[in-house]
This record gives sequence, structure tokens and C-alpha cells, in this order.
Amino acid sequence: MGKSNTPLLRVDTLFSNVTDATGLPQNVASIIVGLIFAILIIVALYWFFGTEIGSACRATGNNEAMVRALGVDTKVTKMIALTLSNGLVGLSGGLICESQGYADIGMGTGAIVIGLAAIVIGEVLGRLTPGKLRSFGSRLTAAVVGSVVYFLIRAIVLQLGMDANDMKLISAVIVALALCIPVVWEKYQLRRAYARSAKAAPATPAANSEGGR
Repeated sequence: MGKSNTPLLRVDTLFSNVTDATGLPQNVASIIVGLIFAILIIVALYWFFGTEIGSACRATGNNEAMVRALGVDTKVTKMIALTLSNGLVGLSGGLICESQGYADIGMGTGAIVIGLAAIVIGEVLGRLTPGKLRSFGSRLTAAVVGSVVYFLIRAIVLQLGMDANDMKLISAVIVALALCIPVVWEKYQLRRAYARSAKAAPATPAANSEGGR
């Protein structure tokens, strides 16, 4: 950047071009552009991870020893995954800078917590749904939905009057709750299943009388 803060107010951006072309407000144009990029990225990732090298990258994350035993160079798959992830980080950072109209050297602070919270919330929503998210495409979509839900929670908390300087605490609480909710929900479902099975089980037959022994 060359300096700590770079304004983009007088620079033509993707969002300003969409606003000028459609006449829509800035916030609506930001939502539309964000949805388009999210859909394109989900489709592209779904296609890539369905290929042979993409499947190898996914398998490396699940069981590196097994993938190495199958003759796959895990160093290459790790490098591909890191390159892909950092490319997506750069793309999202560029979109955020153009949307907000400036670039600040501290804008990425806490982004890891936000990403973790988005993934965890998406997984929780997937577990709580009746059908549950099992396919890879559904999990990609759940990550995007989780990020939207995360920022909605933050906006609601700020509207309730909490100090904006406590956002790190809010993020930590959201992640903790998202990690605890599925565990509590699974235990609740397990107890309900035990209670139903106990009610459905037949009564224990009475002990035989002495004459029948």
C-alpha cells in the first residue's frame, strides 16, 4: 500500500460502476455484487474439488497419511490449497476495500476468528436442519450462510447498544456458543431417542409362580 490508509473515494470501483449502470443505491449494489461473487466462487470450488487433484486436496485434509500411502505428494496438495485460499483472501479483501471506499492496514485484524465463526455457524445450521448438510456443495453454501448470520448477529448486538470496541469479545462468545449448541442438541436428541425407546419397549413379564417352576 505504501501507507497505512489509502482512500478510494475518487476511484472507479466495481461497485460504483454497477451503481452508475443500474441506478441502484450503493448498499443494494454491494449486496448484488457480493451474491454474484459468492455464487461464482461456490460453483468454481465445487467443480475444482470434484476433479482428481481437488479430491486429493480434500483427502489430504482428512487423512494425510492415507493419501501419502496412495502415492500422492502431499506437499503439492498443501501448496495448491494454500495458494487457492490466499487467492480467495486477496479477492475478498479487494472487494471489501472497493465496497467501503478505503483500504486500511489493520482491516484484516480478526479475520481468522470471523472465518472460523462463519464455518462453525454454518456447520451448526447444517446439523440443526432436518435433512442435514451432507453434500460438499451444501457445506460450501453453509459457510457463506454462516458468515451472513455471523454479521447479522454482530449488527443486532451493536444495535442493542454494546460498545464496538468489544467486538472481539462478541466474536469469541459467538464461536463458543456455536461450538456448544451442536453438542447440547445431540445430547438432547439422544435423550429423546432413549425416552421413546423406553416407552415403546414391552413391559417385563412377571415372575412365574411357584407352581409353574
